Amino acid sequence: KTLLTPGQRIGYIALPPTMPDREPLRMALFSTQIMSGWSFPNALLQHALPDLEKVSIDIPHFQQKRDRMVAALQGAGYEVHVPQGTFYLLPKAPWHDDIAFTELLAQHDIFVLPGKVVELPGYFRISLTASDDMIDRAIPGFVAAMAHARTSLPI
Repeated sequence: KTLLTPGQRIGYIALPPTMPDREPLRMALFSTQIMSGWSFPNALLQHALPDLEKVSIDIPHFQQKRDRMVAALQGAGYEVHVPQGTFYLLPKAPWHDDIAFTELLAQHDIFVLPGKVVELPGYFRISLTASDDMIDRAIPGFVAAMAHARTSLPI
């Protein structure tokens, strides 16, 4: 998650030798990893790992993107909280049905995650990992979608 690569994770869990029920927990974690398909890092990630140690995240750039998106969304009428330490924004959907609203955004070539998917119905999730150019292209679509939502019932 540190490297902002959706779907790619690598890490470990340390269980102290003195931990009660350590072995059953270890076996449960091992089984869960295998069943979920996350038992071992894929070959590409294993190959890239040494180079990943040299990668750093440009925090000020993410803050600029966050501030720019928050200002644009609020200016268009969205309710959005300013997060302090994440690369996601969670605006409130103007319709109760966040899935219908994300489908409206998709008509403007804006692809976001409905809040229901992450247990936040009524909201949608925007990733700030998009390039500055993608953000430039998306802002007018967010404005148009809000204008449509204010005058229409859900699609």
